[in-house]
Amino acid sequence: MEFSAVARQLDHQAIELPSWAFGNSGTRFRVFGTPGTPRTPYEKVADAAQVHRHTGLAPTVALHIPWDTVDDYAELATYARDQGVALGTINSNTFQDEAYKFGSLCSHDADVRRQAIDHHLACIEVMNATGSQDLKIWLADGTNYPGQGDIRSRQDWLAESLRTIYDQLGDDQRLVLEYKFFEPAFYHTDVCDWGTAYAHTAALGERAVVCLDTGHHAPGTNIEFIVAQLLRLGKLGSFDFNSRFYADDDLIVGAADPFQLFRIMHEVINGGGYGPESPVAFMLDQCHNIEDKIPGQIRSVLNVQEATAKALLVDRTALAAAQRSNDVLAANAVLMDAYDTDVRADLAGWREAKGLPADPMRAYLESGHQQRIATERVGGRAAGWGA
Repeated sequence: MEFSAVARQLDHQAIELPSWAFGNSGTRFRVFGTPGTPRTPYEKVADAAQVHRHTGLAPTVALHIPWDTVDDYAELATYARDQGVALGTINSNTFQDEAYKFGSLCSHDADVRRQAIDHHLACIEVMNATGSQDLKIWLADGTNYPGQGDIRSRQDWLAESLRTIYDQLGDDQRLVLEYKFFEPAFYHTDVCDWGTAYAHTAALGERAVVCLDTGHHAPGTNIEFIVAQLLRLGKLGSFDFNSRFYADDDLIVGAADPFQLFRIMHEVINGGGYGPESPVAFMLDQCHNIEDKIPGQIRSVLNVQEATAKALLVDRTALAAAQRSNDVLAANAVLMDAYDTDVRADLAGWREAKGLPADPMRAYLESGHQQRIATERVGGRAAGWGA
């Protein structure tokens, strides 16, 4: 396929940014501060707008509640539009309140479950104020020791809790259930894999879908198989893109295994998960522990775009023919030819044709914005985990 045809399809790409990626983060040993870190949700939105301004790829910003609590969400939505972006997914938080020490939606304590449910209902009110479509739920629920909790009962309580939340969604809103292999629970996690997330969302209805975080799998997991299966079942609702070497490292997507990112995007495109008619949402979920936040997000969205462009270059007619004839090497060569294509100059041209900088990273660094926010954002409390 000629790049001109690929370029037209790239026009449809939109990658949502997570507000929390612009706050300070780190490891369980240390959270590192960075000059210019946002202090308010408004400053997070302003930083996200810088990424979109330089790349044209990130038109929406996801919020995390209560980290991004404001007095007037409609006002925040208006501010976002004035910055050239919009508010997107609303992410709930049931892993930092003391009440959730032994679980939230899966807790054996009905009062704790009610607290967690009420939090999600409050998140739906935020969605109503911002016009957001998706309520994304990731649960830290699980146990550390065999016998600590009744695994089956916890699944029943989860199903009941999710049903209560789902029934309060608007007709144009979705419940997006994320899964994670382990952490912070180590013996068992209540929503640990795509099958568990699928089982719960399938029971809820059409407006319940699965979020696939690329860092939330056991080592060696074939993530692109999961992508293909969820697309086949009509339950792949969104991605959280990041990269990992060992566990949920939350590194810049494509940093550890760019070939895996290409393979994932190939399956997305092959399964109809890409384009203006697709319901699949693409988002980053990263923590920039030691690098500056805005450049980190710029690098991330560019990596996704490059992988997408290469996946769109796959000669699917030749691939299908090789597969039908059981020509193993020819089929693999079709994929490798696309992956080995250097699309960087073509993507620079695509950006220039849209009035964007050919090199977004250099343009941002030369803009002086990083120095300005470091000078201006002095005092107050820098955003980070829990704020």
